[in-house]
Amino acid sequence: MAITSCREDELVVPTEFDIVGDEDVTSPVRGFYLLNEGNMGSNKCTLDFYDYHTGLYARNFYSERNPSVIKELGDVGNDIAIYGSKLYVVVNCSHKVEVLDARSGIRLGQVDIPNCRYVRFHRGKAYVSAYVGPVLIDPEAPRGAVFEIDTTSLAITRKVTVGYQPEEMEIIDDYMYVANSGGYRAPNYDNTLSVIQMIDFKQVQQIPVDINLHRVRQDRYKQLWVTSRGDYNSRPSRLFVLQKRAGSNQMEVVDTIPVPVSNMAIHGDSIYYFATNWSNYTQKNSISYGIIDVRTHKVVSDNFITDGTDQDITIPYGIAVHPITGDIFVTDAKNYVSSGTLYCFSPDGRRKWSVRTGDIPAHITFLTQ
Repeated sequence: MAITSCREDELVVPTEFDIVGDEDVTSPVRGFYLLNEGNMGSNKCTLDFYDYHTGLYARNFYSERNPSVIKELGDVGNDIAIYGSKLYVVVNCSHKVEVLDARSGIRLGQVDIPNCRYVRFHRGKAYVSAYVGPVLIDPEAPRGAVFEIDTTSLAITRKVTVGYQPEEMEIIDDYMYVANSGGYRAPNYDNTLSVIQMIDFKQVQQIPVDINLHRVRQDRYKQLWVTSRGDYNSRPSRLFVLQKRAGSNQMEVVDTIPVPVSNMAIHGDSIYYFATNWSNYTQKNSISYGIIDVRTHKVVSDNFITDGTDQDITIPYGIAVHPITGDIFVTDAKNYVSSGTLYCFSPDGRRKWSVRTGDIPAHITFLTQ
């Protein structure tokens, strides 16, 4: 009775709304979800939604939509994506993937995966990368894994071991490419991209690229763009391009772009990127923005924000591009422990609007009609 009474008395935080006013009722994109990571250990992972039909930004609506869920979303939201009618939220330090109805935000279930990181989809399955081991720096940290989830039953169906502390993944022609960081084993970082054959779900190759890999994105020409975070000292962050060898299914590094990249979004033939490049030597971040042409591999602009309002952004953290309009979204984590800001820029780099978010706004996924 005491437990029941406590639960009934627990406060359900109401959703907050801001009027943004950037409506477009004719667009096939209904809106987008923004996942706020929340500072590690604070249990403040939250979910926001912007509705293009109403022009309203809903902040922290998960609790109101799911009042019976204890501790709400959990600790550190690390990725978010929509597949079919379901919204998948990867909650790293709570060791789970929350599965919601993509239109209502109502919880459908969860999949327990230790130290999970990112999610991708292929042929009716969800794939989640995971560090597997405890959340701590450990030179003996185990190899990571990729888990396969049936998107109907939400059951884990297969698992494959990859490199150390795997991060993002991409799938091209029934092969998955997984960026291994080895971040828990610093300074002995991993430097490989694991290749998984999807039919057998086996690792068939490890491609040496550079240390401490993180992002993996494919463009419409089936090139892979892979980022290295370096070692924050003498080994700088860099961007690498991989292509298939002629007459072969094997990928190889064909180019190195000598710019640091923390996060990026591909739209058409352009990569919009920024770098929040930390140096252990200076104990400071150096921040930069740019655009790369995926056809030429050249930096074609040293800042996609053209009106000077990049000076208002303290710590750029997340980035996305509207698939129809080309509007560019950049999140600002500010001091990592209080509310952040989401900025919307027009395709020509001028700020259209901004809105307050939860703590450490990070990941965006678009909801179609």
